[in-house]
Amino acid sequence: MSKRIFSSILVFIVVVLSLPFVCGCNAPREQLITFNKYFEASDFNSAANYAVKNIQKRKNPEGEDLLWTLQAAAAKRILQDYNSSSQLFDNAENHLKYYDTRFSGGDEAAAIVVNDNIVPYKGEEYDGVMANTYKALNFMSENKPDLARVEFNRAIDRQRRTKEKFEKEIKKTKDEIDKMPYGNLINQTISDPNTGQTLHDKYPELYEYQAYKDYTNPFVTYLASVYFNAAGETSAARDLLKETYGLVPENKYVEEEFKEAENNKQIKNTVWLVFENGLGPTKEEFRIDLPLFIAISQVYYAGIALPKLQYRDSAFPYLQIEADGTQYNTAVVSNMDRVIHSEFKKDFDAILMRAIISTTGKIVAQYALTQQGSNAANIGAMLIAAYSLATNAADVRIWTALPKEFQIARFPKPQNKILKITPFNAQPFDIELPECNNVLIYVKIINRNSRPVYNVIPL
Repeated sequence: MSKRIFSSILVFIVVVLSLPFVCGCNAPREQLITFNKYFEASDFNSAANYAVKNIQKRKNPEGEDLLWTLQAAAAKRILQDYNSSSQLFDNAENHLKYYDTRFSGGDEAAAIVVNDNIVPYKGEEYDGVMANTYKALNFMSENKPDLARVEFNRAIDRQRRTKEKFEKEIKKTKDEIDKMPYGNLINQTISDPNTGQTLHDKYPELYEYQAYKDYTNPFVTYLASVYFNAAGETSAARDLLKETYGLVPENKYVEEEFKEAENNKQIKNTVWLVFENGLGPTKEEFRIDLPLFIAISQVYYAGIALPKLQYRDSAFPYLQIEADGTQYNTAVVSNMDRVIHSEFKKDFDAILMRAIISTTGKIVAQYALTQQGSNAANIGAMLIAAYSLATNAADVRIWTALPKEFQIARFPKPQNKILKITPFNAQPFDIELPECNNVLIYVKIINRNSRPVYNVIPL
């Protein structure tokens, strides 16, 4: 037996002996199920309180602190507690900055030895973008336009850096494989056609969505254009509308507004309506056997667990708005399932790599021990197999308070200042408009049985 393999075996046996202290049930998964039950029942107070309870009050974030801070901030925003929501989103941004600057070399090794759940939730790029966007909306609701401007600029800047960051991460993943002790086995497994076919059979949805260009969320650029247009900053609004139109050319409202901006048409007596529709995806675990290039018939356990996105429903296909006898239907400006899926698919190669590396290392250790032929070696192999089985858990942490999609409508402000909103095949409700020039109406409906939540923002 080589010294490298023998050392690996010793490490695994030590970890096995400490197994009760490092693993057990997947607590984040159970906690997310509880939060989602409150949220889906429109019990936003309980959802917010439950999320806050799960935030550790320490100097630096750890575990799921960032995730629960985002969940709590979103729930507080629905409750229209904008000050608390913004403070929580501020905390979430600080957590994101902490993880961006923190050296995390040990996290990769820990994830390989145990699983990804042992690593703190560090957030996704869309987490940061949406945190800034929601803060901007909070400040608009509180009539703090200068603070809203700062958040929109941060959200746009964060989006513009995303593509470059993703390209670096993808290259880093490939480089790390080559440095691994079993890099050849891992590369063989990843590049084998059977691997792709197995994943396609078990998780066909992984290949469904195409990313928006440069991983941009069209809702963010569009909403920022609304802000700058209403503020009279037509040049900035025009650039953002051009970008949005390039992403969603099928949206008639974006097309119309972009053409008006091109002609420097002044915006006045205008209503923008945003419909935050349904619920974004959760994550679930699935298990597969991949064609690992080693004599797996001579080991006790060789499976891997991976996460998959589970898509939830929209509340309604669209909202119908009646204003001064004219009807308008909302249209999709951004599919959050697509935004989240695109980033998840980018991450999936690294997730798969870690799972394969982890499984390969444990299989190599099991195989080496079974070749010794002694009772002690077989017991060691069984211990490693037991450890592999016990730690074979996928990371299903995700910000579940996000919507499935954003829809928009834009139309002249009605003279009677009353909007009649009718969700498709559901009961209508009225919104009274204030005395102002332009106005943004923000409507959120999480499912068909929940009551609409809306706020009216003079611009």
